[in-house]
Amino acid sequence: MYEVLLPIDRDEGRTRAQVESVLELPDAAESVHVRLLHVFDDREEAKETSVRQTTNGREAYDQLTEAGIATTTVSSHGKPAEEILRVADQEDVEMIVLGGRKRSPLGSLLFGSVSQTVSLRSDRPVTITGELAEREQPASV
Repeated sequence: MYEVLLPIDRDEGRTRAQVESVLELPDAAESVHVRLLHVFDDREEAKETSVRQTTNGREAYDQLTEAGIATTTVSSHGKPAEEILRVADQEDVEMIVLGGRKRSPLGSLLFGSVSQTVSLRSDRPVTITGELAEREQPASV
C-alpha cells in the first residue's frame, strides 16, 4: 500500500482539493491508504475529538471511503507543521498532500507558512494543492 498523509484544517476548499488530488492517483482504490490528520490547538480537544467529528474530516473521510480508498484518522495537537512532520515520520508515509493557502511573499515571511515549512523540512514528497470552490448545485427544474 502507498501511504499518504492528508492533513486537513477547517477550510472546505482546501480539503476538497486535497481529496481530489488523492482520488486522481493511479489505482487509488487498490493501492492507496490515507491517514487523515487534523491538528487541534488544544490537547484535550485532540483526545476527545475524532477527525470524523469535524465537518471537513467527515466529508473527506466519506468521499475517500466511498471511492474505495482505505482511510484511517489521526488526531493530534500542537503546531501544525511540526505535527504534520512528526506524524509523517511516525506513520512512515510515502507522501504528504497539503492544502495550500495563497499568501504574498511578504505575508509568508511575516506569518510563516505550514506548507512552506513542511515542504522544506520533509524528506518525502509533498504535494501542495490549491483550493476548489464549492461544487455547483444542479439547477432545479
